[in-house]
This record gives sequence, C-alpha cells and structure tokens, in this order.
Amino acid sequence: MIKAVISGTGLYTPPATIDNDELVEAFNAFVEIHNGQHADEIARGDMEALQPSSSSFIEKASGIKRRHVIDKSGILDPERMAPHIPERGNDEPSVQCDMAVAACKEALAQAGKTAADVDAVIVACSNMQRPYPAISVEVQDALGVDGFAYDMNVACSSATFGLQAAVNSVENGSARSVLVVSPEICSGHLNFRDRDSHFIFGDACTAILVEREEDTASGQGFEILGTSLKTKFSNNIRNNFGFLNRGDEAGIGKPDKLFVQQGRKVFKEVSPLVAETILNQLKGLSLAADDLRRMWLHQANLNMNQLIARKVLGRDADTDEAPVILDEYANTSSAGSIIAFHKHKDDLKSGDLGVICSFGAGYSIGSVVVRRR
Repeated sequence: MIKAVISGTGLYTPPATIDNDELVEAFNAFVEIHNGQHADEIARGDMEALQPSSSSFIEKASGIKRRHVIDKSGILDPERMAPHIPERGNDEPSVQCDMAVAACKEALAQAGKTAADVDAVIVACSNMQRPYPAISVEVQDALGVDGFAYDMNVACSSATFGLQAAVNSVENGSARSVLVVSPEICSGHLNFRDRDSHFIFGDACTAILVEREEDTASGQGFEILGTSLKTKFSNNIRNNFGFLNRGDEAGIGKPDKLFVQQGRKVFKEVSPLVAETILNQLKGLSLAADDLRRMWLHQANLNMNQLIARKVLGRDADTDEAPVILDEYANTSSAGSIIAFHKHKDDLKSGDLGVICSFGAGYSIGSVVVRRR
C-alpha cells in the first residue's frame, strides 16, 4: 500500500505590512470624507452615517494586529481604499505565479527535491486572478514540472481540499509527488470601506509537497493518516464577483462583488461543525482528542479557534497546542492553516500527532490528520 507524506512546506510573505493603527487611520479618514459628502442625506435620515473603527475593536473582534499585503499605498489611500496591483502583460508571469514559485522553491528545498521530482501542481485558493489559462499550468511551466496541473477553489478550505486531491493522486499511482500551492491575494477582494470586515484579510502564499513515503528519507516529514472533507451550503459568506457580472450592468460595483459575511451566524454555525468533523475523523482513525499534540487551525478569528479547540479537547488549548499566526498575517484564507503548520511543526517529535484543519465559505471544512515520522 502506498502511503502519502508531506515532505516539505514553503511560504511566501509579501514584504509590505499594515498594522491596525495604520488601517484605522485610513478608514476613519474615509469615514469623515464620506459623511461630509453625504451630510444632507444623513441629516434627513435618508442615509446612516458611517461609524469609525478602532484598533481595540479589531483586536477584540478578531485577534488580528497586522497583515502582510501585496500593495500598501492604495489600501491606505482614503480616496481609493483598494490595493494598486497593475495588470501585467500576457507574456509576463502573473502575480499569483510569482508568489507560487517562491513558495514552491522553499517547499522543494525543504524536502531536498527539485522540480524534476514533481509530477503535478494543484493551485488551490479562494480567488484566481483569471479563469484561464489555469494559474497552475503557468506555475507548472515556470517551475519546469513535466506532468499535469489544475486549479481548484473551495474558498478558505482550498488548501486542505487540495491536500486530499494530492494524497489521492499519490496513493492511486497517478503521481509520485504533487505540489499544492495557495497564492492568496485576499486584499484584492476585501471591501476596505466596510467597518465590519475592513481588517480581516492579508496576503500570502503557501506550498506543500506531498510524496510517496518510499521516496523520502527515513524520519522526514509527516505521514498523512487520513483526510476528511465536508460541505454544507450557506450564503453567510459570499462573493458574487464573476464573468456574468458584465451581463447585468446594474449590479457592477455593488458591495456583494467583494467579500461579504454574516459574521455572528458563521461563528455560531461553523464552530461546532468543525469540532464535530475533527472528532468524527479521529474516531474513524481509532484516535482520541487527547492523542493530538497540535492543531493547526484555519486562521480567521482567534475567538473561533479557541472555541473549536475547546470543543475538541474538552478544555482550553494553549498556543503551543493550537498555534496562532493571524495576529501577524490576519486571515489569509486557505493559506492560514498551512502557515501555522509551516511555522509550528519542526519541534514535533517522531510519533507526535496533529490535525491541519481549514473551514470557510460553502460552508466547507477540510481536515487532515498527520503523524511526525
């Protein structure tokens, strides 16, 4: 029986950062401009005045302190409130391709492999910058991989769904090794003019190399014991941007063409579903929650992660058991749980068990149980 192993991980972090104070200053300047421009409507009661944000509100609501972004200046411009990411020519590498290649090179180096050892590339993230040609095929070409590639999108669960697809390819023999890459440019689909969500997202890219156990050095990486996927339709997290928008000009520019969510409903509905999914998966593997050494959870909201960990373990988890990276990176969609894994895996000892779990729009949940070799 072929066993799949995570032999390497990589991370690309954009150099630009925005802390909460900077973000709030820009947002509140926009609020002042907006309320001034619509003073008459607000006075008549035809429009509600926008309310200012604060760093204390952001940290209490999410646990986020700063975020990395592709572009800082456009986001902090009160007249723009969106990143400057110029469109590149068709003969130039795309932004997502550049991010992906950087992350993949680190994953390959960590595993002691080259592109010649890779058979497939899966680009799995919440938004692709174009429908076709597939970003994954561009990444495959840029790396020099001789094989196949495809894109997939399951929102914030894309990376873990991509991991299952990679495991399936390795275990059924269609590929000896697969790169799963998540180039998340979340700042591109975030409404920085919305007080309830302007602070949520950041940008980053992760890469994971999945290989046959027999092709890795003894004791290298993490054996994948099992994967579990679950979806349940919900409108509580949504983005309506798409190619059909041009067929209804009246809808262009509406807020729902960017990220929108009903946060309280998401918190209440998703948290127990995630905990239940993890516990059921552990039971199916004849494992108990107490067997877990670490949980690398989706980095969307600190309160949410703490609740999920509590439901799984039956007690509060410390940051060693459930590491937090969203204070620095914010929510990087599908990349979040993989960033946590990338940064907080090397101290585990042989035999230690952990679970990588992401969750988000769909609803979608992807859970991967691993054991340090």
